[in-house]
Amino acid sequence: MAGRPRPTSFPSAPSEPSLRRLGVGRGSEADRPLRAQLVVALVVGLILLAVPLYLWRRPSGKVEPPTGSTLAAQSPLPAALDRSAGSPGAAPDAGKVEERVRIAALQRVKCSASQAVQGQSGSLCDSLPKVEEAFVKAIRDTVDCAPKMGKEGTINYVLNVDFNHRSVHVFPGASGTWKGPQARRAANCIKRSLPAPAWDSTLHQYRHYVIAALATYPAPGATAPTASGAPLFE
Repeated sequence: MAGRPRPTSFPSAPSEPSLRRLGVGRGSEADRPLRAQLVVALVVGLILLAVPLYLWRRPSGKVEPPTGSTLAAQSPLPAALDRSAGSPGAAPDAGKVEERVRIAALQRVKCSASQAVQGQSGSLCDSLPKVEEAFVKAIRDTVDCAPKMGKEGTINYVLNVDFNHRSVHVFPGASGTWKGPQARRAANCIKRSLPAPAWDSTLHQYRHYVIAALATYPAPGATAPTASGAPLFE
């Protein structure tokens, strides 16, 4: 009896592997994944909330045009001064504009194979758009060459276009009220102002054309006619 060891009353401490199986001593390490998941969830929630708010409140990029009252308030000049200076939007009174020349619709007097052939006239002749436009422009540009009679007068300008000889000629016709040296002087001014036609690229059915334009020069101080006046060449 004396040789046997005395039993102890304290149980032995559990081993480390047993504590790990029970989850004892690892509380701080287990909480870390949970906190990370909460942070990620919070960030995702903020993003989901911020994106709709930004799309709802973002500017459209359209600029509203200023109203008339806004422009008037921003103008540094009073309205009366703006009108006296002649603003771009103010149109002049069309009934008081002095017109220096009126040009009636062009007449195609003749179209033929040559100057010696009778040929056709009127609607049977094809048009020469570039040549006709240049003819009308030359009449308008040389209005200062017209006779100064102090009263209204007309000159019937006649344009000869010859594709055979590649030449043009302008002279006053017999139907105008103004004839003589002054009318011929005005016709010569128009001839000098005419550009040479593009002979090779101008489409034409005939080789010789005669075109007439009746130009009316109003008396000094006369005003432009109303819409019911004589038709003008456009």
